[in-house]
Amino acid sequence: MTATAEATDIVALTRALVDIDSTTGREGAAARWLADYLRAHGWSVLEQRVDATRFNVIATPAGDATGAVTLSTHIDCVPPFFPSRLEGDRLYGRGACDAKGILAAQVAAADRLRRAGETRISLVFVVGEERGSDGARAANEAATEHASRFLIDGEPTDNRLGLATRGILRLKLRATGRAAHSSFPELGESAIDKLIDSLVALRGVSLPDDPVLGRTHYTVGLITGGVAPNVVSPSADAEVMFRTVSDAADVRRAISALEPRIAIEHVLEVPPVRLTTVPGFDAAVFPYTTDIPFLPRWGAPLLFGPGSIHVAHTADEYVSVAELHAAADHYVTLARALLAISS
Repeated sequence: MTATAEATDIVALTRALVDIDSTTGREGAAARWLADYLRAHGWSVLEQRVDATRFNVIATPAGDATGAVTLSTHIDCVPPFFPSRLEGDRLYGRGACDAKGILAAQVAAADRLRRAGETRISLVFVVGEERGSDGARAANEAATEHASRFLIDGEPTDNRLGLATRGILRLKLRATGRAAHSSFPELGESAIDKLIDSLVALRGVSLPDDPVLGRTHYTVGLITGGVAPNVVSPSADAEVMFRTVSDAADVRRAISALEPRIAIEHVLEVPPVRLTTVPGFDAAVFPYTTDIPFLPRWGAPLLFGPGSIHVAHTADEYVSVAELHAAADHYVTLARALLAISS
């Protein structure tokens, strides 16, 4: 069956989801709409509570608890919300690319497989991916040890399979000084100067590299400090995001020489991931992180989805309609290849 004959209208489903504000923390209405939609189309749906207002949506063919292959992506998106519009082949709107169009393509693929008699397929749609993956963590904790054999996670990959994804190490560099009147700077100790010196020194640190993922890189995302223009600063902080290619401890060791000047505080860590691939698909390394590290019970991970990460999170976020339909075809092909392995 071709994409044009699908029971699922991918464009209509994408637009319906995009038009519901589900910025992280506000996914309740979109999850409710999606759960009702799947039930109306014959799926057995579990609403897995994550907090008082939000829940994951887990769907299986009626009567089946789990499947050999799970299709998964996230319901939430980054702010600000803006609704859908269709201009030629481009479907615009917050989440159109990341990741509501992906979700619609996965539903279309799963529906096609189910109508062909395949019952070993599951859908896991989670909240909170954009801020800490609390939905994925909940989905993993509630799952059996081997909820499925393979997990196909959906993120914008231009319809290529992922070979690997980088990890994250987020650190806070904290400098302390001593306040003084700026007309007598020798009576104080500038925390801002210490922080600047440390950030300059960081530029010269040799960070870990990997033959597949490349060299670790970083961004100084936030800097705060000082109390007034005429006061020697008593404190200053910088938050640094490293995109890691190895164990985070390797980065910590590499930057340990900074610690005589500043304190280094741990904020967040997500490990890099090596991914499963299937012959016949283009594959690439992706520098961003996903929910995959938090869903190990859902099977060996694959990463695949329509759309470009370069337009995700932007003011003109969009996805190609043709790419959405192609993605549904590709999800079917991937699932059948993995199901054949699982037989």
